Amino acid sequence: MRSTTLTRTTAETNISVEINLDGTGAYDNQTGVGFFDHMLDQLARHALMDMTVRCSGDLHIDDHHTVEDVGIALGQALSAAVGDKRGIVRYGSCLLPMDDALVRTALDLSGRPYLVWNVTMPTQKIGTFDTELVREFFQAFSTHGGITLHVDMLHGLNSHHIAEAAFKSVARAMRTALEVDARTANKIPSTKGSL
Repeated sequence: MRSTTLTRTTAETNISVEINLDGTGAYDNQTGVGFFDHMLDQLARHALMDMTVRCSGDLHIDDHHTVEDVGIALGQALSAAVGDKRGIVRYGSCLLPMDDALVRTALDLSGRPYLVWNVTMPTQKIGTFDTELVREFFQAFSTHGGITLHVDMLHGLNSHHIAEAAFKSVARAMRTALEVDARTANKIPSTKGSL
């Protein structure tokens, strides 16, 4: 089983994460930020990755530290769970429609973090959630997960739909990239011999 448990504690957040990359998409995420929990649920369900996240953060300031630090912890947990990446497909992509929104993701579990984020939210808030935090999450997640991640919004009018399409698109691309390729199950998917 490709799974891990991780804790991360700072003066701003106290986080525990459990993930199983070979799960069924079961989730139990509680960060104190309702919309963010909803997005984490989408990430787990559509990546078929079991995920439990607990975060106690300085929400009296704002949601920023909670969202960013959960991204850091999840990226670190993903990196630990996938190990040396032997046998994985490595690359994944998804073109995901959600009502008015259409988001394209392409990613590489390369060990070389890089985020290209071409997503524009038409509003600054989704309820009480700052829409700029969607990018902050993926920046932290890609950096600490060692993921080259490109996310492009092709269409979108509603910020909730755009954000959710982004999380689902990344999840579906991750699902593909994390699959074990039966033809190369014992090999590192790189001519370098390591990732």
